[in-house]
Amino acid sequence: MPILYYVTHPQVQVDASVPVPEWGLSDIGRARAFAMLDQPWVGSIRRIVSSAERKAMEAAEILAAHLRLAIEVRERMHENDRSATGFLPPPEFEAVAGQFFANPHESIRGWERAIDAQHRIVSEVDTVLRTNDADDIAFVGHGGVGTLLLLSLRGREISHEADQPAGGGNYFAYDIGAGRVVHGWRPIDGPAQP
Repeated sequence: MPILYYVTHPQVQVDASVPVPEWGLSDIGRARAFAMLDQPWVGSIRRIVSSAERKAMEAAEILAAHLRLAIEVRERMHENDRSATGFLPPPEFEAVAGQFFANPHESIRGWERAIDAQHRIVSEVDTVLRTNDADDIAFVGHGGVGTLLLLSLRGREISHEADQPAGGGNYFAYDIGAGRVVHGWRPIDGPAQP
């Protein structure tokens, strides 16, 4: 059965003077993306779909070059729209993100509502899967919408409980044919978990 791997970009170079969608991977993030290439689950991927945000594209490019595959870019796979606030210092960001997940039908400080972000990412993934030829496929994107996708695939309500570990650079696996999550978040550069 084909497997969907949802991969989140690893650590980024934070720069408050640059719009968040234009942040690139940090040196640590790039090193982790290259370390991902040695993981056993990577070799079966035959299709790569990426968010257009720079940090996701940089991670997808590393994967694509290794596998000699093209990248399909999906503009609507972007992270939840937080442009209303722009950069927030980490403690404030975490507080607002917590409110985002806790109140999915409300716009927190002008952010895209969680329910809308979830509908958007699920729609993008469904559209791509309708054209998939039984290949293992990697979607390279972001933690917030990735968490919303994972919750939808598990049939759970929106909450912070399924959020990826801090720092990004994680993945989950979903068996497309069986319609079940194989495993939740794991580090992209770590050993397989039981």
